[in-house]
Amino acid sequence: MKASYRWLCELIPGLERFPPTEVAERLTAAGLEIEGQSEFGAGTDMLRVAQVVTVEPHPSKSGLRLVTVDHGAGTQRVVCGASNVPDPGGLVVLAPLGATLPAVGLTISPRTIGGISSEGMLCSEKEMGIGEGSAGILILPSGEPGQPLPEALPSVRDTILEINVTPNRPDALGHVGLARELAVLVGLTLRLPRPGQQTGREPQDITILIEQEDRCPEYGASLVEGVTIGPSPLWVQHRLTSLGIRPINNVVDATNLVLLELGQPTHAFDWETIRGSEIRVRLARPGEKLVTLDGKEHVLDPDDLVIADAEGATGLAGVMGGARSEISPKTTKILLECAYFDPRSVRRTARRHGFHSEASHRFERGIDREGVKTAALRLLQVIQELCPGSRLTFGPVHVETRSYQAPRVRLRSERLDALLGSPVPFGEARAILRALGCEEVEGDDAQATFRIPGWRPDLTREADLIEEVARVRGFDRIEAQLPPMLAQPQPLVRLDDELRRTAIGLGLMEAVTYAFLAPSQLEALGAPAPVVRLTNPLTEERSVLRTSLLPGLLEATRQARYRGERGVRLFTLGRIFLAPRGGTEEALPTEPRQLAAVLAGLRPAYLARPEEYDVFDGKAVAVELVARALRREPSVAAFSEAERPAHLHPRGAGVVRVGNQVVGRFGLLHPDVIERMDLGGSAVVVELDLDALETLGRATPKAAPIPRLPAIARDMAFTVAEAIPAGEVEGQIREAAGDLCEQVELFDVFRGGSVPEGHRSLAFRVTYRDPLDRAGQEGARTLTDAEVEERHRSIVETISKRLGATLRQ
Repeated sequence: MKASYRWLCELIPGLERFPPTEVAERLTAAGLEIEGQSEFGAGTDMLRVAQVVTVEPHPSKSGLRLVTVDHGAGTQRVVCGASNVPDPGGLVVLAPLGATLPAVGLTISPRTIGGISSEGMLCSEKEMGIGEGSAGILILPSGEPGQPLPEALPSVRDTILEINVTPNRPDALGHVGLARELAVLVGLTLRLPRPGQQTGREPQDITILIEQEDRCPEYGASLVEGVTIGPSPLWVQHRLTSLGIRPINNVVDATNLVLLELGQPTHAFDWETIRGSEIRVRLARPGEKLVTLDGKEHVLDPDDLVIADAEGATGLAGVMGGARSEISPKTTKILLECAYFDPRSVRRTARRHGFHSEASHRFERGIDREGVKTAALRLLQVIQELCPGSRLTFGPVHVETRSYQAPRVRLRSERLDALLGSPVPFGEARAILRALGCEEVEGDDAQATFRIPGWRPDLTREADLIEEVARVRGFDRIEAQLPPMLAQPQPLVRLDDELRRTAIGLGLMEAVTYAFLAPSQLEALGAPAPVVRLTNPLTEERSVLRTSLLPGLLEATRQARYRGERGVRLFTLGRIFLAPRGGTEEALPTEPRQLAAVLAGLRPAYLARPEEYDVFDGKAVAVELVARALRREPSVAAFSEAERPAHLHPRGAGVVRVGNQVVGRFGLLHPDVIERMDLGGSAVVVELDLDALETLGRATPKAAPIPRLPAIARDMAFTVAEAIPAGEVEGQIREAAGDLCEQVELFDVFRGGSVPEGHRSLAFRVTYRDPLDRAGQEGARTLTDAEVEERHRSIVETISKRLGATLRQ
């Protein structure tokens, strides 16, 4: 939104005491951010009004003229190539020697053209940067020779503020709305335009019908005759140009002036093109076509709201008018439209046809429903000023299908202080809201009820009123206070933080992946089918909610590998979205939280040959994450064939438990998954269930006493079948060793040699100690060799009998 500082000064008498930079600071502090500031007509201060004295042809250059002008302190001759130099007595703009024209990057210096000296230049609007102008110099309507141009024509000089208006502030898309805000901020009185009531008294057979009442609750129309189409006065052209709108003619310029002033879009139809003396607000018919003002033909959608006459559409409601009813130089009768259109309806139509007009920009955000009648009268007033001799013959007529009910919002002093965290005098708060246009219906020292004006559709609840008070008073006036207590993070937040720190400590890097992905990614992994699909996805690659965290990590792994990364170590935390537990379609999906990690490529090595990550790396990561997060000792076991997830390798997949609770899984990716996802090599994955970890909770560490007596350690190696997991052998050893067993450690795995094919040798170290010594209790003793030998024989017998293993000698 571009705003004119000069226009704001006209609406707020006394604002000129505040320079544009201060105005920009006040608005920005109040939430209307000023993104930029520019000078319209920069350099015009050095230009002067000059009166033409004589005009002669150049003696040697055809098409050039020698123009003698009076510049107030004498006369001088200028060589000019414009074809519209006025006769003697006409007023023009002279750029004297030394003047700079920033718009064209020119500094005026003496020049000799065809042997004739020219000391100055007669300027066009384009050269002054105040408009496109015609092919010629600017001819002034009034002024005195020698007078600075901004004094003779004030509209050539202005400061333009570029304001970032947020979508919830449609009132700030008009100068009156900005002035209303600014007047409160600087403590001045607002002077609004007050158009008088008018009524057309000539009988007219005009019918206005609203078929879509929900999309157009109010439509106003006026018929003006005796219109002469022509250029607008210079001040109008300059005002529109400075705000980024191209002047067209006096009627169209009038509608644009009202739009920029009140934020209310209006439209003018050539009445002679309206067939059947009828205006209908209806939905487009299937296959109906419309050529808009930009000359493009559009096939209308049955959801498009149109303005139509008796035979067909003549404009897209709230978006753009039709070319057939466009104002032309021959127009003498105009029908003026001023209406309220539903924001959602306008937004859908504008996006469907690729439009973003000044009108649709405002209608999409919601205009002032209460201000439609005022805007209609204001448009009539401006039309009559710019089109002398025009007269109102019909209207203004307003058809309302639904009356506007202004919302009422209560403000409590106690809630005001509580939400801002700083006491605010309630009388001051009420005064601020009244100044912003909120009508106080009732109130006392403790609370007040306000009627919200139509131009502030964003004020719907008490918190909105409190924000207005804080905004106008200044957020810097809210006192800083320490909270009475420190917020404690939730257990799940603490668990997430602990897991992140642990993962980073293990050398992993966190990846932020999309929650939306393609169904094919889940299918390639063998993950559960998606249960949440987007109705209108931007792309197929982001069309369903994930049921696993792995596709995002594996896609990042694939891209990293194809870019030459030798080792990938990534993890992520987040929710997945699974089928509801109830099994019904109406139920919401479950959203368990998980951690997933991927190890792929080469393991870092120093002075050694790098090796690829294997399943034991995944096991180490899973065990360390659980152990450090919960301070509990997890156990791992191989998956049975029936329980193994389809995406994990049959010979490299394990489950992680804490006690009897399954908390995660790890393993090598199945070769088929690697091929389908085009990973370019093996990968190890880890998945942890954060909800299960949270349920278990973090154990409180307890100090263990230092044993006072020596332990006895014995080594043993068993030849076992390859199908028997080492963890199962370890469990049997612990069970057979009984309470004297302190630790069982697998320290060697051997294949080949004397070990039969299909078998392997597992070597364990078993540490024995008196349990009383481990607990630091009295009565502990050193174990005897006989006791240890007895337990040792029990282990061998148990392993041989239950697992068919043999002790290696």
